[in-house]
Amino acid sequence: MKILDIPQSGACADFVSVRTRYGQIRRRRGVIRKAPSDAQLRHRAKFGGIRALWRIATPAQKATWATDPETVRSRPSLGQSGTLPPYLVFVKVNTIRASQGLPPVFTRPQPHKFDANPVGELVTTNTGGVVDLKLSVPTTPTTDILVLGAAPCSAGVSFVNHYVILGRLPAPEAGYSSIRKLYVDRYGEPAAGTRVFIRTRQVCDGWTDFPIQTSTLVPAG
Repeated sequence: MKILDIPQSGACADFVSVRTRYGQIRRRRGVIRKAPSDAQLRHRAKFGGIRALWRIATPAQKATWATDPETVRSRPSLGQSGTLPPYLVFVKVNTIRASQGLPPVFTRPQPHKFDANPVGELVTTNTGGVVDLKLSVPTTPTTDILVLGAAPCSAGVSFVNHYVILGRLPAPEAGYSSIRKLYVDRYGEPAAGTRVFIRTRQVCDGWTDFPIQTSTLVPAG
């Protein structure tokens, strides 16, 4: 429920406080009863493997991750953010590299300066119940681009904040990149009348830029 209180975030006893764009929210702590999906298990195993690599890095290698810490900051919470410690920068960069299909690195790569994201709007078609999802890509990307998606939502939803990585953007053809397989493999066939949200973000050598969001309604077949 929405409450009037000082800005706060986190759990206390059986309740969780969250600062949302609608105001301060307090809800009961949920109990996870659903077994993790295969995708979640794979991600957890990948994440655990990257964490383990930090333990075998040499002191000289670990020192490189502390260079210029102002370039990597935590996600803002209650209007505040801070620099990430070397360990978290190591995990962040190598987790992104794993999503690109790249091997881990033990020394910190130089941050990349990105140009504007070339991916445009999401376009959907429905042919006999088979939905195709395409992203407009009018110019050739100069870096890898990760595609993130959310589960199909009600048509009235205008904002979602839970996205998962679907995969790398397929090579565009005639100015469009089909992401149907990436989306359907994760969420199944979206029903007509639902809204699909997609985010894309450029990635290079483990670094990312700010995500770009697009959404569209699935038309009737």
